[in-house]
Amino acid sequence: MRDEHKLVKGIHHVTSCVGGAQEDIDFLTQVVGQRMIKQTVLFDGKVPIYHLYYANADAEIGTVMTTFPYRQDGRKGRRGTGQVAVTAYSVGEDSLDFWAQHLERHGVKHSGVKRLFGKDRIYFEDPVGLGYEVVGDNRDTRKGWTTDEISEANSVKGFNNVVMSVREIPSMESYLVDALGFEKTGQEDNYHQYEINGGGPCKTVILREDADTPQGSWTFGEGTVHHVAFQVENDDTQKVLKDWLEGLGYTDSSEQKDRNYFHSVYCRSPGGVLTEFATCDIGFTTDEPLEELGKNLMLPPWFESRRAEIVAPLEPIKVPQ
Repeated sequence: MRDEHKLVKGIHHVTSCVGGAQEDIDFLTQVVGQRMIKQTVLFDGKVPIYHLYYANADAEIGTVMTTFPYRQDGRKGRRGTGQVAVTAYSVGEDSLDFWAQHLERHGVKHSGVKRLFGKDRIYFEDPVGLGYEVVGDNRDTRKGWTTDEISEANSVKGFNNVVMSVREIPSMESYLVDALGFEKTGQEDNYHQYEINGGGPCKTVILREDADTPQGSWTFGEGTVHHVAFQVENDDTQKVLKDWLEGLGYTDSSEQKDRNYFHSVYCRSPGGVLTEFATCDIGFTTDEPLEELGKNLMLPPWFESRRAEIVAPLEPIKVPQ
């Protein structure tokens, strides 16, 4: 194994473009049962848009779903290949009956229990049609967030895997295996599984070959997953990985961007999926304590002088306490 293949540790976060801000908060906190850990705004562009973060009880990297509520801007995305099609969370193996009943109580249609790569799972969608799964996997021992309806035993622990939709496998497989250091560990029909750093929850990517599906949009817009981020330790390892990818010819990569809670480099993969490599050495308590996470709108220092201008057009929201 090359040294460069030891740099990616697993999934860091997933970022999606959703509909309304309150609609998204209600779905991810009440239906999925994640903890809201951060209210901030999109750092790119000129239009003020929320950037909302959700995670498990300890706000751990590898559990974090982040969203941009783009309905405010009226911009729609187009789902298709070259995108993350499913974001899957780990739950206890004995909790799938609970999840079927819980989704039904909330009026969320679901697939019932299906099995893939030896794990039972239930597929469902959010209000704008983004795909989610809960996967029964007792290997995941992270601490889930609890609600009035969801106990610790039934809670989502963090990401289990992501499913990427691609039109063809070979070039994307080469990116995962030869560039990032994943190992192919299974294939069932048009699903191909890859694992890294020992495999298991948060360390698994599944490619779904959708040969006849058109390419999805790459821009920000309601109804699409914008990117998946992978963990790298710090700025130094991120720089080594960026140089390695560019040396292989993956030159559609960004400069480092300061996201306040981590530093990011983005690289468009050959399958079209936007991948990010995010550092793990800053964290979400840099601007508010763990017990206060998600309760207040936090802006990075370089936006603070514009707070009134930025906040004015944002949808009023009610945050779960």
